[in-house]
Amino acid sequence: MTQPRTDKQLLYKGIKIMALTGLMMFLGPTLLYIGIANKSSDLSIITIIVGGLICLVAIVMAFYGLNTIMKSMFKK
Repeated sequence: MTQPRTDKQLLYKGIKIMALTGLMMFLGPTLLYIGIANKSSDLSIITIIVGGLICLVAIVMAFYGLNTIMKSMFKK
Protein backbone atom coordinates (compact mmCIF):
# COMPACT_ATOMS: atom_id res chain seq x y z
CA MET A 1 0.00 0.00 0.00
CA THR A 2 1.44 3.36 -1.02
CA GLN A 3 1.09 6.46 1.08
CA PRO A 4 -0.15 9.65 -0.54
CA ARG A 5 2.60 12.17 -1.15
CA THR A 6 2.54 15.94 -0.97
CA ASP A 7 2.60 17.70 -4.33
CA LYS A 8 5.69 19.82 -3.74
CA GLN A 9 5.17 22.20 -6.68
CA LEU A 10 1.65 23.01 -5.53
CA LEU A 11 2.90 23.43 -1.96
CA TYR A 12 5.58 25.91 -3.08
CA LYS A 13 2.94 27.84 -5.02
CA GLY A 14 0.78 28.03 -1.89
CA ILE A 15 3.72 29.18 0.22
CA LYS A 16 4.53 31.92 -2.31
CA ILE A 17 0.92 33.10 -2.21
CA MET A 18 0.98 33.13 1.60
CA ALA A 19 4.25 35.11 1.61
CA LEU A 20 2.70 37.74 -0.64
CA THR A 21 -0.39 37.73 1.57
CA GLY A 22 1.76 38.38 4.64
CA LEU A 23 3.32 41.38 2.93
CA MET A 24 -0.11 42.72 2.04
CA MET A 25 -1.35 42.19 5.59
CA PHE A 26 1.24 44.69 6.79
CA LEU A 27 1.07 47.08 3.83
CA GLY A 28 -2.73 47.53 3.83
CA PRO A 29 -3.18 48.64 7.46
CA THR A 30 -0.08 50.81 7.21
CA LEU A 31 -1.54 52.67 4.25
CA LEU A 32 -4.87 52.99 6.05
CA TYR A 33 -3.15 54.49 9.08
CA ILE A 34 -1.16 56.93 6.95
CA GLY A 35 -4.29 58.00 5.10
CA ILE A 36 -6.32 58.52 8.26
CA ALA A 37 -3.49 60.33 10.10
CA ASN A 38 -2.95 62.84 7.26
CA LYS A 39 -6.46 64.11 6.64
CA SER A 40 -5.15 67.49 5.52
CA SER A 41 -3.35 65.97 2.53
CA ASP A 42 -5.03 65.67 -0.87
CA LEU A 43 -3.83 62.09 -1.25
CA SER A 44 -5.41 60.88 2.01
CA ILE A 45 -8.63 59.63 0.35
CA ILE A 46 -6.67 57.77 -2.33
CA THR A 47 -4.37 56.27 0.31
CA ILE A 48 -7.36 55.09 2.38
CA ILE A 49 -9.02 53.51 -0.68
CA VAL A 50 -5.82 51.76 -1.80
CA GLY A 51 -5.11 50.54 1.74
CA GLY A 52 -8.64 49.17 2.07
CA LEU A 53 -8.41 47.37 -1.27
CA ILE A 54 -5.07 45.84 -0.32
CA CYS A 55 -6.62 44.59 2.94
CA LEU A 56 -9.51 42.99 1.07
CA VAL A 57 -7.19 41.38 -1.49
CA ALA A 58 -5.03 40.04 1.37
CA ILE A 59 -8.04 38.34 2.94
CA VAL A 60 -9.04 36.70 -0.36
CA MET A 61 -5.47 35.64 -1.10
CA ALA A 62 -5.13 34.12 2.38
CA PHE A 63 -8.08 31.83 1.71
CA TYR A 64 -6.73 30.99 -1.75
CA GLY A 65 -3.23 30.28 -0.43
CA LEU A 66 -4.48 28.07 2.38
CA ASN A 67 -6.72 26.23 -0.06
CA THR A 68 -3.76 25.64 -2.38
CA ILE A 69 -1.64 24.30 0.49
CA MET A 70 -4.45 22.00 1.62
CA LYS A 71 -4.90 20.71 -1.95
CA SER A 72 -1.19 19.90 -2.14
CA MET A 73 -1.38 17.81 1.02
CA PHE A 74 -4.81 16.21 0.76
CA LYS A 75 -5.41 15.82 -2.96
CA LYS A 76 -7.99 13.30 -4.07
